[in-house]
Amino acid sequence: MACAFFGLDCKVYMVKVSYNQKPYRRALMEVYGATCIASPSNTTAAGRAILAADPKTNGSLGMAISEAVEVAAQDADTKYTLGSVMGHVMLHQTIIGLEAIEQMALAGDEPDVIFACVGGGSNFAGLAMPYLGRKIKGQSKARVVAVEPAACPSLTKGTFAYDFGDTAHLTPLIKMHTLGSAFVPPGIHAGGLRYHGMSALVSHVLDLGLIEATTVQQLDAFAAGIQFARTEGILPAPESNHAIAAAINEALRAKEKGKQRTILFNLSGHGNFDMQSYMDYQAGKLENYDYPAEAIAKSLEGLPAVK
Repeated sequence: MACAFFGLDCKVYMVKVSYNQKPYRRALMEVYGATCIASPSNTTAAGRAILAADPKTNGSLGMAISEAVEVAAQDADTKYTLGSVMGHVMLHQTIIGLEAIEQMALAGDEPDVIFACVGGGSNFAGLAMPYLGRKIKGQSKARVVAVEPAACPSLTKGTFAYDFGDTAHLTPLIKMHTLGSAFVPPGIHAGGLRYHGMSALVSHVLDLGLIEATTVQQLDAFAAGIQFARTEGILPAPESNHAIAAAINEALRAKEKGKQRTILFNLSGHGNFDMQSYMDYQAGKLENYDYPAEAIAKSLEGLPAVK
């Protein structure tokens, strides 16, 4: 979702598919006074243009950002802050990794492999970047793995290039792994992992070979989340399920090889507001999705020419 703040009021442009899939998140924001609008909408020029081209679109985070930025730019009392993919957000989130380092020290152990789900990059960078600092200094040998959905594979199938952060091209150009600003992801239930681009910092460390990237299918993610809930008593967010699935697979591979592995992963959120997605999974309504290479290529045709 994307937010524009009007003083103490908040207008939230919520990706249409999430608006419909996550009514409890919408209801909670409305309890605190927010106005939630399904994006793309008829309330902005960007939204109207997108709907004119595809009236049935499920929306995308890039579209929601375009609408929120447009609204903010037209009102002197309105502020818009870019989040998730931006460097300052990465820095704030590193409290996660710094705390993890302290906790691992208390346990007298060091991770061999680190997993975190990745959409825009802030959650992953929050855990990974402090460990990458240790790795560069020779204080850690951990493999660091970003886990994304197969339906929105910006790191594994995207291009490392300058691109816009939104559909209407209102945001600055960022060099990042991208599927193209025109990319419209399928309506998988991990809403926070459906962004077309990736943090410049996360993209850079992947390009340097400091981290790895892998994908998990939606059904495998939910199966892992339910297994985790039944063994640990915590229902994970659909996004977190991707990291959990990768961690379980790593543990099983280590078990098969008879090797000890200390595996660290980020449980980035609970799934208490995502019960509909779990209900749909258990009812057999969800399906796996591999984004077609030809569709990605078409989306990437619109990349800006930068010399």
